Amino acid sequence: MQALNLMSVLNPNIKHVAIDGALFQQEVEQRQVMSVPTVFLNGEMFDQGRMSLEQIVARLDTGTVAREAEKIRAKQAFDVLVIGGGPAGAAAAIYAARKGIRTGVAAERFGGQVLDTMGIENFISVPYTEGPKLGAALEQHVHEYDVDVMNLQRATKLVPAAESASGLVEVQLENGASLTSKTVILSTGARWRQMGVPGEDDYRNKGVAYCPHCDGPLFKGKRVAVIGGGNSGVEAAIDLAGVVAHVTLIEFDPKLRADEVLQRKLRSLPNVDVIVSAQTTEVLGDGQKVNGLVYKDRGDGSMHSLSLEGIFVQIGLLPNTEWLKGTLALTPRGEIVIDDRGQTSLPGVFAAGDATTVPYKQIVIAMGAGSTAALAAFDHLIRTSAPVAETAAA
Repeated sequence: MQALNLMSVLNPNIKHVAIDGALFQQEVEQRQVMSVPTVFLNGEMFDQGRMSLEQIVARLDTGTVAREAEKIRAKQAFDVLVIGGGPAGAAAAIYAARKGIRTGVAAERFGGQVLDTMGIENFISVPYTEGPKLGAALEQHVHEYDVDVMNLQRATKLVPAAESASGLVEVQLENGASLTSKTVILSTGARWRQMGVPGEDDYRNKGVAYCPHCDGPLFKGKRVAVIGGGNSGVEAAIDLAGVVAHVTLIEFDPKLRADEVLQRKLRSLPNVDVIVSAQTTEVLGDGQKVNGLVYKDRGDGSMHSLSLEGIFVQIGLLPNTEWLKGTLALTPRGEIVIDDRGQTSLPGVFAAGDATTVPYKQIVIAMGAGSTAALAAFDHLIRTSAPVAETAAA
């Protein structure tokens, strides 16, 4: 919304109307909006989900991708190249840049998953902040240093130094360009894990949601379910209970896994039911939006259905590492295997944050891991003598 407001202020040919879905339910129903932000361009659906000014302009200007690819091809090799711009990536970039070495960051979305988080109360020394605010602070801090930030760049392939024509680690991008570096730090983060049941894909953004803070107000006065009994699931149920008519929390295990303080709060809410030992097997809908779900009682095998209008999936994270399969060591869950220095199975390639085997996926831990990986990369650089190849265009 801020990006669209800025565009309309700067360009008199652009008009932006913002609709608060929580206050104008009739507009929400009329436009069949079940996920925010939903953007309409000249009355037609343009896109859904968080978008920066850069992303919007890139969608409108079809020549942006080719121009950016050409710029990237002209870049010289880096000493440290960070892939990912979340807390781990930002910390890695800052620590590397402070060593006075050539540092670059290629990120699909600077800020990462933090941008989709609202209340943050466990970031030590900061009693309370919000994800978008922290994401902006991360980016601003990185820009305080001589770091080449390449936003809206998706990595598609990692070529080890031993296999690269340049003798350096190569990262190929979706736009066709490639970046080379003496060392690479992988901090691609994770995304919400999906249930993988029939109907989930059909009704995504039509009642199936993954961000209760973002989409919760659209379900004011309605019945919803939260899938998952960990901290994220219980926090989502607590938040939603203050907005919706009723919340049913469904947990696969025989008991909730959330912190006890959260469970106590959940039990105190009159409009919340908890069902444990339950496996969601199908999302139901009328062709336009969600109207229920089916779950299996794991105790006796019986099948049950619930009538509701929204399903919030909170069953953990999936690392963004598909593009690395077959290149370096990954766990069966897709996490990058690292040691206590952030070193992967490839020399000169390090990793940090939620995409790795670090046991706890937390912002403060990701920042520490990113810093560790950068220091380890610098240590690797001073212990090797491989020259930086000149890759600049003539």
